[in-house]
Amino acid sequence: MAPASDPDADEPLALRELAASLARDAGRVAYAGRRAALDDDALGETTKSTGTDIVTKFDRAAESEIVARLRGARPDDAIVGEEGTADSGTSGYAWFIDPIDGTTSFVYDLPTWSCSVAVARDDTMLAGAVYVPALDELFDAALGSGARLNGRAIAATSETDLGLALVGTGFSYHPEMRRAQAERLARMIAGVRDIRRMGSAAIDLCFVAAGRLDVYFEQYLNSWDSAAGELIAREAGAVTSNFTGGPAHPGEMVAAAPGLHAAFVDLLAATATDARPL
Repeated sequence: MAPASDPDADEPLALRELAASLARDAGRVAYAGRRAALDDDALGETTKSTGTDIVTKFDRAAESEIVARLRGARPDDAIVGEEGTADSGTSGYAWFIDPIDGTTSFVYDLPTWSCSVAVARDDTMLAGAVYVPALDELFDAALGSGARLNGRAIAATSETDLGLALVGTGFSYHPEMRRAQAERLARMIAGVRDIRRMGSAAIDLCFVAAGRLDVYFEQYLNSWDSAAGELIAREAGAVTSNFTGGPAHPGEMVAAAPGLHAAFVDLLAATATDARPL
């Protein structure tokens, strides 16, 4: 007789499917809206933390789409969304939603924006999905089950030479912090192959998972920026941490091929700046 299945073991897989469905469907809503917007006025732009931190009506519409479905399917779960949703729950589960990660790219009609959805139970990330509408690429992962791109397994690179590493990063919306981050890059760039700046932390983390970047690092993210992508990168075999090699967190996020992580943390220490959150 076959052993009975463990419901708890299957739970991350079921949550992965829900996260993937939410990210894909909301991403398609935003993408259709962007394709139909013929001028900037149609985007309904406003700003948040600074004059360059943009939000559009499609950010809000995509978040509303996800929240409405979650409230119907899992009414007792907490929801934390970039565009203001902050529903406390009683179940111990929490969903982290970034309806458009990379809104500046969205506004400029660049392809490097995504919809990111992740779910945790008691601070352990169980499942996550990142959908990139312009590429029709869905990255997802369930805890202990690996990472996928459009349903196929993906893995971080086997690169071990930091001088050959392609490194992704992102910048703060605050000018002085951005200046300090750029100064660090100027000191770092001679020690790696090159630098890429996509504009979406979720995409960068997924690109590490898929071997399109060897390393990614960034400071001053929010929980919804990195929740899904960090799990996807980790399940693809990347090593994730903070800037000193401790546990990864949104304030300091590193994801690197396993053969590069220690050397890159050393490089971060050698190129440190005094930039601090404002």
